[in-house]
Amino acid sequence: MKKTFKFKLYCSKRNNYLHNQIDIAAEIYNRCIALHKRYYRLYGKSLNVYQLQKHIAKLKRLDKYGHWNQLGSQAIQDIATRIQRGYRLFFVSLKSDRKVAPPTFKKRTKYKSFTLKQAGYKLLDSNKIKIGKHTFKFHKSRDIEGNIKTLTVKRDVLGDIYLYFCCEVEDVIVPRLMTGKNAGFDFGLKTFLQPSDGSEPIESPLFFKQGIKTIKKANRSLSKKKKGSNHYKMARLHLARVHKRIANQRRDFHFQLANQLARTYDHIFFESLNIKGMQKMWGRKVSDLGFSDFVHIQEHVCQKCGSVISFVNRLFPSSRLCHVCGCIKTDLELKDRIWTCSGCQTKHNRDENAAINILGEGASSPGLEDVRPAYAGCPCLTPESHAL
Repeated sequence: MKKTFKFKLYCSKRNNYLHNQIDIAAEIYNRCIALHKRYYRLYGKSLNVYQLQKHIAKLKRLDKYGHWNQLGSQAIQDIATRIQRGYRLFFVSLKSDRKVAPPTFKKRTKYKSFTLKQAGYKLLDSNKIKIGKHTFKFHKSRDIEGNIKTLTVKRDVLGDIYLYFCCEVEDVIVPRLMTGKNAGFDFGLKTFLQPSDGSEPIESPLFFKQGIKTIKKANRSLSKKKKGSNHYKMARLHLARVHKRIANQRRDFHFQLANQLARTYDHIFFESLNIKGMQKMWGRKVSDLGFSDFVHIQEHVCQKCGSVISFVNRLFPSSRLCHVCGCIKTDLELKDRIWTCSGCQTKHNRDENAAINILGEGASSPGLEDVRPAYAGCPCLTPESHAL
């Protein structure tokens, strides 16, 4: 199992060495993109990663590109691998509905990282690391576990440097005191999560909406500054800090909620969603809720706590299916928050009914026989009840 540890470097003038390394990586990246485009224009096919690495090795011997030797050879090889991976995804997407843009040129300010594998760095005592010939201190908030496979040096918009250690750790079975509680959750725009066990719905703080006035003020201040001036740089950093604070608030909310759910429930069921489609329909609010980020965090926390997370197919009619008699309301619209079943005349809250159906569908999936008996009498568990 792979596990990544993230640490922040202390702010120091010697960090300029790493900024310079990232700038060199950006220069090599753009040079490789130009080579790809030229080769395709001349021969009608793409360079493979080995041809690209071989050509870069020749360029490094020239005086014009001698400064490329300041960057580790493994970091340069990783740049070629990144480009190869990007083009592979692009060509695969041409045969599918999901469109992916090919790799393109990047400004130095927008190029963020380089990766070292087994050479080019060395961990020293305490919280020190040696990269190249320079020693740096980082905030060591926890011990690094397992065998380190790669080290990624990354900078953010504010210019802070972070270290990402990707480690190979052993799979550990987490001992867990079972609570006997299982629940399905329905994502929504009105409420963040609606539980199926009748507890209070979980509202989202909508941090971007709360900070929209501050963001607008910072944007107006930036637009009034002369581009390239010191005041422009200060205003840009201020705007970046505002966005980073909002992102950190949302991430903290997601982690707290994920830990609460993982400790309360043994099995958690969600519905897989088409986030890209939702963003096209409802735009900024979907991004502010951060459904995808929360699901990834919940999977990580469940793995640590020993609980199980499962997903229901997005085509399952969770909102239109009556959890009492199994009838489907075909004419249900998005604006209908409360509806009455034509079969049993039961009045349903849309989100609560969907959460109960998600729990029933998830509990009826193979491999969850220990969850199923608690809901064996529910009609929504029968395959015939939700057939379209």
